[in-house]
Amino acid sequence: MKFLVDAQLPVRLARLLESAGYDTIHTKDLINKNATSDTEINAVSIRDNRIVITKDSDFLNSFLTIKEPYKLLLVTAGNINNLELEALFTANLQSLVELFDSHSYIEMTRDSIITHL
Repeated sequence: MKFLVDAQLPVRLARLLESAGYDTIHTKDLINKNATSDTEINAVSIRDNRIVITKDSDFLNSFLTIKEPYKLLLVTAGNINNLELEALFTANLQSLVELFDSHSYIEMTRDSIITHL
C-alpha cells in the first residue's frame, strides 16, 4: 500500500507511515514541494496508485466528481497536534489498510472511521 500525505499534514506523519513499512511520500518530497497543485497530486496518486491523506475537502470534491485521486483518506479530526495525530494513525492504521482493500474513500475523525465508497 502506498500513501501520499498532503501539505496540511506534517512530514512526521509520512515518516511514521514509512516506519510502519508503507511506501509513503509527503508533498514536500515532490518537485514543487508544498506548492504542488491538487491536479499534480491527483496525477501522482493515479500514476503510482497512492492513497492521498489530506484534511483538504477539495480532494473530496474532485474524488466525487472525477474519481481522482486514486483513493482518499480524509482526516476530519479538527485541530489536532502532531502527537495526537500520530497516536490516531498508530491506533487505526491496521484497520485503515484493511478497509482500503474494499473502499476508495474513507474518513477518519478523532473517534471513528467512516467508510464511504
